Amino acid sequence: MDKILEESLLYDFYGELLTPKQREIYESVRFGDLSLSEAAEEYGVSRQGIHDMIRRSTRTLEKYEEKLGLIAQFTEMKRIAGEIKRCCAELENVARKEETLRELRSIADLSDKLLDL
Repeated sequence: MDKILEESLLYDFYGELLTPKQREIYESVRFGDLSLSEAAEEYGVSRQGIHDMIRRSTRTLEKYEEKLGLIAQFTEMKRIAGEIKRCCAELENVARKEETLRELRSIADLSDKLLDL
């Protein structure tokens, strides 16, 4: 997964679990295009301090994903939704209707198992 997309997803899912100060600095640097030096000046912290806080915050977000797996589940659900859309499009082809319905049932069963995790 692209590093920027991965960090965005981590923050979207778990960002609220960071402290308010961590969130503010993380957002400023990662999403607000503030350089480490600019953030250090704005928050009255050393450049190294900002760098360390960003690194610690990122590690914290990654640990939440390791324990909770919400992004992995979200990604799998998006994949399943794509399969369902593909099958629905194939349903318009009457010749494959029964085969496609069986496949849809199989995908629905898979999504039920995923939601039971």
